[in-house]
Amino acid sequence: MNSPGSGSGPESGSSSGSGSGSGSGKHPSLTVQAAGCVLWRRSPVTGELQLCLVHRPKYDDWSWPKGKLRRGEDPLAGALREVAEETGHTAAPSAELPSTHYLAKGRPKRVRYWAAEAVSGTFTPNDEIDRILWLPPDAARSRLTAPGDAALVDALLAVLRPAAP
Repeated sequence: MNSPGSGSGPESGSSSGSGSGSGSGKHPSLTVQAAGCVLWRRSPVTGELQLCLVHRPKYDDWSWPKGKLRRGEDPLAGALREVAEETGHTAAPSAELPSTHYLAKGRPKRVRYWAAEAVSGTFTPNDEIDRILWLPPDAARSRLTAPGDAALVDALLAVLRPAAP
């Protein structure tokens, strides 16, 4: 699960990009590695696309489900583990989305993201994540606390949008 400083909350200046995630490149092993998903579903009522945001009471912020990788953990496996731990949902991953890079407690941090459809599950509030919201894309973009996280809405929509004939 996330720990203090592992998210895109007020303690970080989020930016997105797809570089190496190694900050200056001098000490790549010092970069904190994390992973998460832009979790989506079709509304059970309207069939409209909804994205899942998690609320961390410690930072009073809204972000994507994500967290630090365990030593030697595959990033996609870690992303799916974080989704399950934070939202109670299992997910079917698809395309990798752009990574975000920012400083967390003075250390460079790289978060790799995947698009993932919620398959099943039920959310149970806990100390780390007290609420989740399923929102339409525009509402999710507006609710996200870190500006760099909003770009992932468009990245997900590009993945889900059928290719033009």
